[in-house]
Amino acid sequence: MISLISEFTDGKGRRARAGWVFYDADCKFCVATVGRLAGVIEPLGYGLAPLQDARVRALLNLPEEQLLSEMKLLTPDGRQFGGADALIRLCRDVWWAWPLYALGYVPGVTPLLRAGYRWIAARRACISGRCPVGPGPNQVSQSSDVRR
Repeated sequence: MISLISEFTDGKGRRARAGWVFYDADCKFCVATVGRLAGVIEPLGYGLAPLQDARVRALLNLPEEQLLSEMKLLTPDGRQFGGADALIRLCRDVWWAWPLYALGYVPGVTPLLRAGYRWIAARRACISGRCPVGPGPNQVSQSSDVRR
């Protein structure tokens, strides 16, 4: 039996023996991070593909708000990991990041890593310089329209 993941290829026809890392291609922070990590994870057999790819949407079969909320990792056996769990799983295969994988087994650490990932993910547009939220309490609005 051939699984969807084993048949999935990226835009250049490449398969990934270790699994697929899916990222938000509309996010500058995400694209830059993937660019820095590609040289580390691609030689390990991981493929990279944007979450916006229609084939990825069909493969993951997630609602839009869940699809783009965090990076995803799909293993050859069909298991899906998202966000911090995906990063922890990737760290298992990177020799210098293996301690983070091991740290994920310390009681109470994984929930902290998940919370940290969610915090960064919620602000990734701000990190990219396109912050959709208004200024925080310590920031000055750049609006010239001041009403009293």
